Amino acid sequence: MSEIANTAFDMIAGMTPVLRDAEYVFISTTDPAISASMIPCSIATFQENEGMSMLVPLELAKTAKFNIEQPMRCITLNVYSALAGVGLTAAVATALAKNAIPCNMIAAFNHDHVFVPGHMCDRAMAVLNALQKQTANNQK
Repeated sequence: MSEIANTAFDMIAGMTPVLRDAEYVFISTTDPAISASMIPCSIATFQENEGMSMLVPLELAKTAKFNIEQPMRCITLNVYSALAGVGLTAAVATALAKNAIPCNMIAAFNHDHVFVPGHMCDRAMAVLNALQKQTANNQK
């Protein structure tokens, strides 16, 4: 396993954004049977007061007749970020916001993942690659 980056500058300079091929949608349900059937196919879940939120493949949501009007693409920030690290999420979200690209961040154990509207994924990748290069160059 790679060494874990601890500072925001280390994490940003070391990130290698990778765009996943699949499209996903965020859904929510209060129906326990629907939750039970979809959780195994979900890539993320979170129990909210309003119901079980899930991030599922677009085709699964379509088949289950959920709203699929906001398909998202996932960009994985391939850097081992410290769970106690500070600043990576803020820097990424700020860079995307400055370019009018909405994002939803999911921090997992090893990596952070950025979900952006599917039609904006190429622009988001360009923004994140530029952020990484600029930060790496500033560290030299």
